[in-house]
Amino acid sequence: MARQAFIDSIKKEIERIDEAKISKRHEKVIEGFTAHPSPRAIIDGKEVLIFNSNDYLGLRFNKKVKAAEHNAAKQYGAGPGAVRFISGTLKIHKDLEKELARFHSREDAVIFSSAFALNFGVIHTLIKGQSKDSLISDNTLVISDELNHRSIIDGIRVAGLNKENKAIFKHLDLEDLKRVLEENKGKFKRVVIISDGIFSMLGEYQNVSNLQLIADHYDPQYEEGVMTIIDDAHGVAAFGKSGRGCEEVTKGKCSILLGTLGKGFGVDGGYAVGDKIFMDYIRESAATYIYSNPISPGTAGAALEAIRLVDSRSGSRLINSLNKNIAYFKEKMIDSGFSFAAFSKHAIQPVLIGDAVKTKALTDELFQRGILVTNLNYPVVQRGRDEIRVQLSSLHTLEDIDLFVKECSEIAKRLEIIK
Repeated sequence: MARQAFIDSIKKEIERIDEAKISKRHEKVIEGFTAHPSPRAIIDGKEVLIFNSNDYLGLRFNKKVKAAEHNAAKQYGAGPGAVRFISGTLKIHKDLEKELARFHSREDAVIFSSAFALNFGVIHTLIKGQSKDSLISDNTLVISDELNHRSIIDGIRVAGLNKENKAIFKHLDLEDLKRVLEENKGKFKRVVIISDGIFSMLGEYQNVSNLQLIADHYDPQYEEGVMTIIDDAHGVAAFGKSGRGCEEVTKGKCSILLGTLGKGFGVDGGYAVGDKIFMDYIRESAATYIYSNPISPGTAGAALEAIRLVDSRSGSRLINSLNKNIAYFKEKMIDSGFSFAAFSKHAIQPVLIGDAVKTKALTDELFQRGILVTNLNYPVVQRGRDEIRVQLSSLHTLEDIDLFVKECSEIAKRLEIIK
């Protein structure tokens, strides 16, 4: 059959990925969790200490959060039953949107089925509009940080802009952002600047305040202005004294903030917050909102409780505990001879290895010793910048961290990663 040629090409690509030691499909299946206070999973029947979870505050295990999920499902059912504009909008969805808007001091919020769907829907509509009938023009320049997440990159791609409508500024280099804005004055009606808040591979953060100052300066110089979109998926409920992410840490405020319920809040789903006019437009135009079911009512109930917990004394204690763990981990790893791929104040700590084979060997042996951590290689990170991405939790104990450092050091010395 003719299609066999296509199947053969796919087979070769899979073999290439496997030979390069960068495959992702061989997933470790978690069969359950132990009752231990710090995060331990059961994989292949054995207990494993987790150091690669986005659940930075441990809220997915929180009794109140789980009870709220159960109660919401009991009241509204297991699923939403339809997309939002048909019959899938439940009161609990509206309650959650109000709570998110309040949490971020914005007029309104919109929830999506996932953070990836959020970026696809929101970025596309704000760049170009939903269809050829849209009044929103595509005379837009989109400027993106060079290390933005894949969901942002794909969100820009689906807008189908011409090459000249897209620009990249050097990672965290706001002087380079100014250069791009200066060079393009008079060429475009509108500018959309898009950046991650926390960069997921390195744990670095964008200075939202300084970025917004630049946007405000150039806003009068473009006919339809300059707007900013920050995707702070890893920042919300994990970064800043009260868990409000990069905006809190840098004392800034962007045009539209994108977040997730599936990391620090410990639940699932994505959301946007901003002025009501923008949120109304997103509801009318974002395909991944209009044509996709929302999160389940149980998830919405759990998310509501998680937000309230983060915004309480209990949440403050969890964030303080997380920050203490981050500082302790950094100190112990540096003392053991390790270096980091970037300086991070976030729970994401990128331990630099620099070799794809050694990185995989390190994570494989750590797993054999009961520690689950993720290795990152090209094309996820640059060639020669292979790392293990350690993700800390407020639930980790100092003993957990000591164990990680001890085991990691022993293996790394044998692999000649450290002396």
